[in-house]
Amino acid sequence: MGNQTTEMLKGTLEGIVLAILSARPAYGYEITSELREQGFAEIAEGTIYALLVRIEQRGLADVKKVPSEKGPPRKVYSINNQGREQLSDFWTTWRFLEERIDKLRDAAEDAQKQGGK
Repeated sequence: MGNQTTEMLKGTLEGIVLAILSARPAYGYEITSELREQGFAEIAEGTIYALLVRIEQRGLADVKKVPSEKGPPRKVYSINNQGREQLSDFWTTWRFLEERIDKLRDAAEDAQKQGGK
């Protein structure tokens, strides 16, 4: 992943994790695995755990400790109402940005085509 992709991802990762949690409760490793399956292979597991701590501190998810077959109990995160509101705001912002970026890209491509004739 390039530096630009990494920087853009930092700003959207919370929304992406909340989207995963909106589908089902999960613990850190499950979230990391889901992200890797979705093509976000370069995200470090530690990054996800730090983000989950912030999500918990901001009250966007409920946390339940579940016994683990190996080692200490796992913290399972479940999106709550405040997290759903945050996710809804994320999707609204995402659509807003997507529309404007698409317009900018289309205008730039049109200008390139006209300049290349």
